[in-house]
Amino acid sequence: MPNVPNYAREMDAVLRRLDGRRPRLLLHACCGPCSSAVLEQLCQHFEITILYYNPNIWPDAEYHRREQELERFVAQAHPLGVTVVEDRYDPREFYEAARGLEDEPERGRRCTACYRLRMRRAAQYAAQHGFDWFTTTLSISPHKDAARINQIGQELAAEYGVPHLPSDFKKKNGYLRSLQLSAEYGLYRQDYCGCIFSARQSQAERDARAGED
Repeated sequence: MPNVPNYAREMDAVLRRLDGRRPRLLLHACCGPCSSAVLEQLCQHFEITILYYNPNIWPDAEYHRREQELERFVAQAHPLGVTVVEDRYDPREFYEAARGLEDEPERGRRCTACYRLRMRRAAQYAAQHGFDWFTTTLSISPHKDAARINQIGQELAAEYGVPHLPSDFKKKNGYLRSLQLSAEYGLYRQDYCGCIFSARQSQAERDARAGED
């Protein structure tokens, strides 16, 4: 079995090389809770712009609720220096990316396609607007595969010419810290990843547990 790189250690090495400089980082974010501990960790090292691009989120009311919670957290916790950009919301982009993968289980190939869709847009935006780095909050979730996320990031960095900041934000109690910050700021925490397929699986699991009681 091949050794999996230690992405948290790789990120620490990048941060040390910054040597006090604060380059511009484009941070793709899926929601406020996942952004919370990531911002706490990275704000001291980068000038951060958050890109909220998530055409996978269903329904549209959920999409807007997550974006509003992200805006609220940034305004309360980081009133200076962090900007949020809400990008286009066209769910057809996600359904096209997921075509033929609708019946894949969570964490399967459909999720990989979703990671790539959102991270590609982040890499494009970073290249178009002169950012020094790009990355995503996705690796903070214990349900997300950091190896896949970082591999995609490296491929997109080569394609668009903007370095990808390696990460495994769940490490060093990052996920636990996101729970603590969510409680501190009263952030809405969703009970499914975002798309209609994950919502259906989450509901089926809840129904199964209820049937066992």
